[in-house]
Amino acid sequence: MIGGLLTGIAASPWMRSALRYGAIALAVLLFLFALRRSGERAGRLAERLGTLEKTNDAQRRMLEAAARRPRDRDDLAERLRDGRF
Repeated sequence: MIGGLLTGIAASPWMRSALRYGAIALAVLLFLFALRRSGERAGRLAERLGTLEKTNDAQRRMLEAAARRPRDRDDLAERLRDGRF
């Protein structure tokens, strides 16, 4: 009895239409949630990239400073005498 009633309700045109629109609404909602998550992910990646660029810049400056440092005491003394330090 109940099975026949549910089949009759599900087979009605307005119920099929309601289910169709409900499925479309659910698909749009899931798409929007996925879009939001991908936007959040892109924001985190951009933040990580900015941090990485700052770190790379600091490391590059440290390497340049290390390359310019005097190799020994004589080199240091020569730079101090010539005013290149």
